[in-house]
Order: sequence, then C-alpha cells, then structure tokens
Amino acid sequence: MKRLKEIVNKFNKVRILVVGDLILDEYIRGTVERISPEAPVPVVWANKKTYVPGGAANVANNINALQAGACLVGVTGRDENKDIFFAELKKRGISTTGIFREPKRHTTVKTRILAGHQQVVRVDWEHTNPLSSDLNQRIIRFIEKNIPSFDAVIIEDYGKGVINMHLLPRLIELARSKGKIITVDPKEEHFQYYNGVTAITPNRRELENAVRNLKIKDTTNRFKLNNDRLFTEKDLDYAARQVLKYLDLESILVTLGEHGMQLFEKSGRVTHIPTVAQEVFDVSGAGDTVISTFTLALCSGATKLEAALIANFAAGIVVGKLGTAVTNRQELIERLV
Repeated sequence: MKRLKEIVNKFNKVRILVVGDLILDEYIRGTVERISPEAPVPVVWANKKTYVPGGAANVANNINALQAGACLVGVTGRDENKDIFFAELKKRGISTTGIFREPKRHTTVKTRILAGHQQVVRVDWEHTNPLSSDLNQRIIRFIEKNIPSFDAVIIEDYGKGVINMHLLPRLIELARSKGKIITVDPKEEHFQYYNGVTAITPNRRELENAVRNLKIKDTTNRFKLNNDRLFTEKDLDYAARQVLKYLDLESILVTLGEHGMQLFEKSGRVTHIPTVAQEVFDVSGAGDTVISTFTLALCSGATKLEAALIANFAAGIVVGKLGTAVTNRQELIERLV
C-alpha cells in the first residue's frame, strides 16, 4: 500500500490527452406521490436539476479531480446545451482548447429523471454518424501539434461518431511515434481499429462480443454457440488471450462488476482483483474512473498490476456515490490502507 500511495502522489505531474465522445449528463431529481391520469406512469415533482460532464468529459473530470492535467478533444453542437457543457467544464478547470463545434450535430445529452434514488427514465439527444472528413482532419492537426506536451492518450469510445475508422489509425500512429501510453475504453464494434495501443479496459460483455466481431479463429468452438450461452471463466480467459495477441496489446484490464477485475498481461500473467467496493449505489461512470486512474498510474511509473490495483480502489469509491461521480486524490489515498 505504501508503494501504491507513492504512485498516486505522482499524479499531479501527469498530463493526459483525452479523445472521444463528449456527453452532458443532466439529472432531474424529485419525488413521486401519484400515477399520472394520462398514462400508467409516475408523476415526478421535480425540485432540482444538475449537470455533470459525461463520456470523455467524465474521464477528464476524473483526471482533474486527481490533481493531474487533462485536455479534451471532441465535438459538440452549436446549441444551448453546448453552452451548459462548456460552463460545467470551466467550473472544473478542464481545458477545452481541443473541442470543435459542429452546427450539424447535437451536443450529446443524457437526461436522467430520478425519484429519490430510483431512476425513472433516461432521455438521450445525440448524433451517432461519423464525423466529416474535414472535421477529422482538424482534430488530427490539433493532436499533431499538441501531443508532445502529454504523457498519454486516452481514447474514450462511446460510439457517438468521434472515434471512427478514419481518425483512429492516424491517432494511434501519432501517439506511438511519440512514445506515448495509449489506453482505450472500447466500443465492441470498433475493436479491430485498436491495434497497437498499450491497453484496453473492456467489460465482460464487450470482450465476449469482440471475439465474435473480430472473427478470430476459434479453435475451441466456444463462440460459435448461441449468444445467450453463459460466458464462463474459461471463456473469459480464452477471449482475453486471443484479443491480446490479435491486437498486439501490452495488457487487457477486464472489468467484472461486483466480481472486481481481471488483468491479462502480454507476459502471460493473469491476475484476478476482487472488488473493494463497500457499498454500491450507482455504477454510472465507473469505467471512466478505471481507465483514468489506470492510465495515470502507468504514467507515474506503476506496473500494469499496480495500476490495476489503484484503479480498482478508485472504482470502489465512485460506485458508492450517486450519479456520474469522481474520486479525488485524498479519498483514494485514504482507501489505500
């Protein structure tokens, strides 16, 4: 634990470029005392509205809360929600110099309506079509100019169009040519484009589907069966090893919800890390916390296992909070006992 604390205390020296889909998380909170006479749905008497940066912006928010530096690269619309989004980033001191405005796209907003601690409904406003060629080029030029100033690149792929087959290969090539750590929070449809990054952090379902989507030669016949078949521990081990080799990765950190995490390294070592969460209120954004702390730790000299252990502690903190949440450096150090 002393060693892990030493690593966390180096976070303030790290700067990370976060590239991906930007989301504004809106929370409308209230109470429910009756059912609507118009339809069999609850009537929420709203009394509070809050906004939190989500998607790639939540990764930057996590990095910022841990006293490291983050710069966001992504796209918003030119609408009213863009103004709210930028105001929330400004409050948190997150750099917006790499954010491009596109009038033909919505600023992605996810509105969650909650009664007490219970989510009643979620409403999404978004565009998921890939970016235009011109916008891809503008983003690449920005990254090309600024990447020397950063220690790592986090690719946050929510499938909203920013991370696409035209942008991703050039981005990875640039980061590798500068010797940068590259980590990816993956979208299962895009696994084939992550070749050569340092590490990916999929959940169990994303990893299982990746083996099918990549059409990796399946010598076990495990993934030719019905998709509803139970994904066993042997399947998890097989899938991770195959993807690790296929994409030429240094490691895969698989998040397993209440079962913790499993780290697969290029050396062949596999480590199961049990969850340390004391109580779970909300898993929203926990994956963002994992990739943020894992990458910060790697940039601070941690081994893959040390980085995964720190990420596990950080995730254990945020799932005990309601909504899209972050942890700070003091909270994290206090848990490392």
